[in-house]
Amino acid sequence: MTPNGTPNSKDTLFIQSLRKGWLGKVFLILIGLAALWKLGVSLADNPVLFLQQVINGLQLGFVYALIALGYTMVYGIVRLINFAHGDVFMVGAFVGFYTIARFQFHTWPERLFPGLPQWLVLGVGTVTVVLISMAICALLAFTIERVAYKPLRNAPRISALITAIGVSFFLEYFGALQFVFTPNFVTFERPFSVQNWQINNLGIQALPSGQSPADNSIIISNIALIIVLASILLLLLLQFIVQGTRVGKAMRAVAYDKQTARLMGINVDGIISITFAIGAALAGAAGILYATAFPQVYFVMGIIPGLKAFVAAVLGGIGSIPGAVVGALIMGQAEVLSAAYISTPMRDAVAFSILVIVLLVRPTGIFGEPEREKA
Repeated sequence: MTPNGTPNSKDTLFIQSLRKGWLGKVFLILIGLAALWKLGVSLADNPVLFLQQVINGLQLGFVYALIALGYTMVYGIVRLINFAHGDVFMVGAFVGFYTIARFQFHTWPERLFPGLPQWLVLGVGTVTVVLISMAICALLAFTIERVAYKPLRNAPRISALITAIGVSFFLEYFGALQFVFTPNFVTFERPFSVQNWQINNLGIQALPSGQSPADNSIIISNIALIIVLASILLLLLLQFIVQGTRVGKAMRAVAYDKQTARLMGINVDGIISITFAIGAALAGAAGILYATAFPQVYFVMGIIPGLKAFVAAVLGGIGSIPGAVVGALIMGQAEVLSAAYISTPMRDAVAFSILVIVLLVRPTGIFGEPEREKA
């Protein structure tokens, strides 16, 4: 290699390919072709099973999207990987458990206004539970940012990263105390009953509780529909906040250049705290939705979903809101399809292999762009 970075005649073809990233790209293309071939064969052999897994992947992917948005927003503002974010997700699930099982907030409209239709009681009560979880998680993240991260604003990034890991361990093992969340697995009480529908050549039919579905039927539950619709609604709300409000404009200005934003009169520290709070509120909603779909909560439940949401944010381009959503949907599909067609233990291996491949081939992710020097 010559001093200006061009390959010389002594470099082998392998070394030149490695330096230019060709081998990584070829490897990624081969993996993609193999995956498409496998999916094509599976779709031809059993299309019903394939479509069922796609629906399950969408349900999981939208939950990852809500978590990934917190990672990507915080990184876009302060260039910090907030590894405590997955544990905020865990706190949101436990807040939902206590508001339902202990305080019965999901039935408050019926207690205050007897005679209301049951669908209205469940709808308003469930929304109340989600809002309480979002508010408490936002307050928790606001406090964490002020206490743990703000004093390290001008410190080396490694200091803030180590602090984030320390905060994560604190939340986990403080939650494991007997008088907090306990170290036990806790069954999450759903705020509404599960209703399944089967789709087959006879159309869409409600499936009574306890009845097995007919052969060659695709099952859709009200939980999957609620997760998808609630996630889309929250994503649209976030997009409105970022693009259509003064706070969102200030967030974009701070993300681009903190010093200039401060000179323009923007309260940079306040905007950073608001960003942490918004991301945590979305994680709190994700905690409720995840616990509703998989009704068991425990003090370390946020580790794996948090890491997978981080991988989704990196895949989509960390710092990009649309990228976080797209990356999360890809992650959900990859995880569910690998569990269905390879083996269940492979779902985690495939998920984290995606991170390695992305970092090797395209470190900026799908929607990410290399950082530009500011004038």
